[in-house]
Amino acid sequence: MHTRTPITWVPTLYLAEGLPFYTVALIAGLMYKSMGVGNDEIARWTGLLGLAWVFKPLWSPLLEAAASKKALVVFFQFTGAACLALVALALQLPSWFAMSIGVLALVSLASATHDIAADGLYIASLSDKQQAAYAGWQGAFFNAAKFISLGGLVILAGYFEKRMPVANAWTLIFGLLGAMMAALACYHLWALPAVKNAPHPESMFDTLRDVVVDFFRKPGIWLAILFIVLFRAGEGQIQTIGPLFLREARGAGGLGLSTDEVGLLYGTVGTGAFLVGSVLGGYFTSWLGLKRAMLALILAMNLPNVVFYFLSATAPSSLAVIGAALGVEMFGYGFGFVGVILFIMQVVAPGRYTTAHYALGTGVMQLGLVLFKTLSGDIQTALGYERFFLWVLLCAIPVIVVSRFLTIGAKHESAPAPQPAEA
Repeated sequence: MHTRTPITWVPTLYLAEGLPFYTVALIAGLMYKSMGVGNDEIARWTGLLGLAWVFKPLWSPLLEAAASKKALVVFFQFTGAACLALVALALQLPSWFAMSIGVLALVSLASATHDIAADGLYIASLSDKQQAAYAGWQGAFFNAAKFISLGGLVILAGYFEKRMPVANAWTLIFGLLGAMMAALACYHLWALPAVKNAPHPESMFDTLRDVVVDFFRKPGIWLAILFIVLFRAGEGQIQTIGPLFLREARGAGGLGLSTDEVGLLYGTVGTGAFLVGSVLGGYFTSWLGLKRAMLALILAMNLPNVVFYFLSATAPSSLAVIGAALGVEMFGYGFGFVGVILFIMQVVAPGRYTTAHYALGTGVMQLGLVLFKTLSGDIQTALGYERFFLWVLLCAIPVIVVSRFLTIGAKHESAPAPQPAEA
């Protein structure tokens, strides 16, 4: 049976991973802001939606029972498409907020499960050499979804908001998202390789238990978990409240940008700066070594906190100044994010179950993001924007302290430059 070249399906596969992820992580918050929902409610509920990516390692063994990896991937793409279309319908209902949150929870579950199936298909279909060769396409098209979301769909939403009721504008956006996912699923019916799951005679639940027990028996694992959670403390709050601050009216302490202006700045300057920061952060760590680079990576990860404190204190009106500041924010985020990824990959994951322990490590990482994201709205509402961003600056101190007690051995002194990708 002829197998199609990976270039025909790897880019679109990771575009399909990224679209629902960024819909939940970024687009939903901006939509609710436009529809008048308070920051505390936005942060709390969109934060809880991220729990699907926290716990996905726990049901990953169950997917091995399916006969075909391709069938799993396509099924969850069609499921995600249907759920995104249901969000569009929910926005037209009287209880639109509760209904849309409920359907977005289904989007999150379908997307997180799709990630497991898609990564498994990629690994099973390609040789080690091919996996390395196409890794760049993974990162590029996962982040292309961010560009499409913020640089395209949010700008389009801002255009529609000026010409029709806000609910109708976002109904069109989510209808378009559903159509895009359905189109990708239809294409993948043809393009994806037909890979069968290998039979597993042993109990999947016994394997899962062994994986989890072995993970928590690793030396220094609790300190490592604390570090991973604290690493994203500032980011979880900034990535949630930052865009809402940009949209907030100036009379309420924000910068008063329109939806399309936020989309333009984040989707172009912001995305480009993130990609550049990711690449340079990887090479910087490869050159200096993970242990010696860690402090710089932590400081870079908290550069966005400085940027937003500056914006809240000075309230610039120039789009050029705001855009330059957001470029610095996203560069720092991209540069510093490689620190936690490499720490999980090279310090936490190695052992009997490297792949499974990497998945657990990234689940812990997502837990840190969700925890601080969920609380950020209540903290910001209590403190106001300027003092909130000062608080987030102080959140960098605990992770710096914990990092000084980590054990990062000599084998981690030369790390490969990772591909720019978010989690």
